[in-house]
Amino acid sequence: MRECSRLSRRAVLGLTAAALPLSTATDATAATAVVGGELLSRTGVQVRGASGLPKKLTARAWLVADCASGEVLASFDAHRRLAPASTLKMLFADTVLKKFDRARRYKVTDADLADVPAGSSLVGIKPGITYTVEQLWQGVFLRSGNDAVHVLSHMNGGIARTVAEMQAKAEDLQALDTHVVSPDGFDHKGQLSSAYDLTLFARHGLKDADFRRYCGTRTADFPAGGKKTFQIQNTDRLLTGAWGLKTYDGLIGVKNGYTSYAGNTFTGAATRGGRTLLVTVMHPESGGNAVYEETAALLDWGFTHGRSARPVGTLVTPLSEGGASASPAPGRQAVRAAAGAPGALTAGGGATGPVAVGAGAGALALLGAGAWALRRRRARTAAPEGQAPEDQAPQIETPEPTAGERH
Repeated sequence: MRECSRLSRRAVLGLTAAALPLSTATDATAATAVVGGELLSRTGVQVRGASGLPKKLTARAWLVADCASGEVLASFDAHRRLAPASTLKMLFADTVLKKFDRARRYKVTDADLADVPAGSSLVGIKPGITYTVEQLWQGVFLRSGNDAVHVLSHMNGGIARTVAEMQAKAEDLQALDTHVVSPDGFDHKGQLSSAYDLTLFARHGLKDADFRRYCGTRTADFPAGGKKTFQIQNTDRLLTGAWGLKTYDGLIGVKNGYTSYAGNTFTGAATRGGRTLLVTVMHPESGGNAVYEETAALLDWGFTHGRSARPVGTLVTPLSEGGASASPAPGRQAVRAAAGAPGALTAGGGATGPVAVGAGAGALALLGAGAWALRRRRARTAAPEGQAPEDQAPQIETPEPTAGERH
């Protein structure tokens, strides 16, 4: 009798769940399961309670967040997996920066530079010259030097070990869209990240005083051998005002990236009135200054209209700091289905249609969704490593490196 009673209670609970409005049940589940929140897994612009977003945004993905609270104020395809270029160096710094005292001196060998990809952006490190760790990090942050990254990686035990540690760090930060192939961000098949993940990397890094100092340094003197030095300048145009751009008032970093294949990416942070905002912009349509102009426009929006925005998600806490474990964002087909489901919230927070109610309708819908999710999991498991599902962003097929600066 007790066992029958227990089963009966379970049945009642199951029927009760099935009788809930479908959007309420699925949204509540997704909010606890999808990293950052369910709205961030949807396609298109996500913003609530605020207007005035810049009209000329061409990026394939972007995100605006409050650095202190972690609240995501607005986003566009936040979990879309794209080539990160050298913005991935933020994760490299998150992983390796605290391992070596910045005053430590290291004499570079030919082996340290043998695996730097052809066509990389370089700070100009030479074998036989001794550098301090601080100078190597200046090469990473200011000139996006892949040579500096490789020297530090070899100091850390090698490229393979560093890549493995970066992947583990990404998982601890719950940057679940990120797949690391190289420590420098150079184009490699399957090397992917997202606007959400890059923002996580920046937020985590800015908690460290050395990270913050390096990413905000405009110029530095770099060893050239003997007692000679040469000046290096930060490639962040919003920080230096290069290439016809004005410096952005209050900018404190963080990292830009570019390859001829991936295009431009940038994560920037700025402080005004005691508030620090983070903006990530990935792959705008036009080259040149577009990635900086769109970042500046989103920062402007965040410091003005963004004050009235209700969060559409959050930058999660690392697992090692007590964060609750989350799941990757679903495939883009699932996102479209969720966005179009009866009763689903729009970007402005309203409902798109009537809510399905009743035990029968709710149970059938939940069973259907579960079967579909199982098929999707099986499909993702069967896919080759690094390949996104066909309904997500297309798989990055990286061509052989060509001449020209890449960082």
